[in-house]
Amino acid sequence: MATGGRKSPHQFLCSDALWSTCQRMAEDQEKGVDELVSDALVAYAQLAGYQTGISVDDDDGPVTPAPARAPGGAAVSRPLTPPPPPMPPAGGRFGRPIPGAGGLGAVGVRPPPAHGAGVEGTPGPAAPPLYLVFDNQKYRIDKDQFIIGRGSKSSDLPIKDGNISRKHAAVIRRNGTYFIKDLGSTNGIDFKGMRIDNKRIDEGDLFHLCDYELRFTYKR
Repeated sequence: MATGGRKSPHQFLCSDALWSTCQRMAEDQEKGVDELVSDALVAYAQLAGYQTGISVDDDDGPVTPAPARAPGGAAVSRPLTPPPPPMPPAGGRFGRPIPGAGGLGAVGVRPPPAHGAGVEGTPGPAAPPLYLVFDNQKYRIDKDQFIIGRGSKSSDLPIKDGNISRKHAAVIRRNGTYFIKDLGSTNGIDFKGMRIDNKRIDEGDLFHLCDYELRFTYKR
């Protein structure tokens, strides 16, 4: 859950056994104990019908951004991007950096699909390899769903930053085309200064996740 607003320290009493359980849960969910307890309080209050002023976290579903406003107060239409196809089930983990020139290539990379192979065995265009340049390293994306997020266990490209959601975005391969899709993150995906929900990935596209740059290329 997104526990926004001003945060202040508070104290409460609980059994040592319960606190130990909270610590184990926090470790399993890759969050702090304070965040876990705060999420639990929000969930309990909302279940009881109380208004907390706190929204559900982005990792559970997409959040519709508020419409932009012109100086006069009128809503400004945002350009609509065609939605990508439905996300396929998550496959095996991948996302290891590719060595520099003269190296042996990516380790553990699955071979690309056979030419002409499509979804569920039907003919379709083969997707060219896509490369993600992040933090001065290049990652080859050769799978149907490549997750980017804070969670080291749930992400193919983990970014350890509290502003990044556990599952922030996904690169989706469908019918020979790649898309980037916001997974309902709190801080979203920015493309050319505009927050987007999804977009087809073209050569040289540059996206921002908070302060982090993601550049995509089809050139090795």
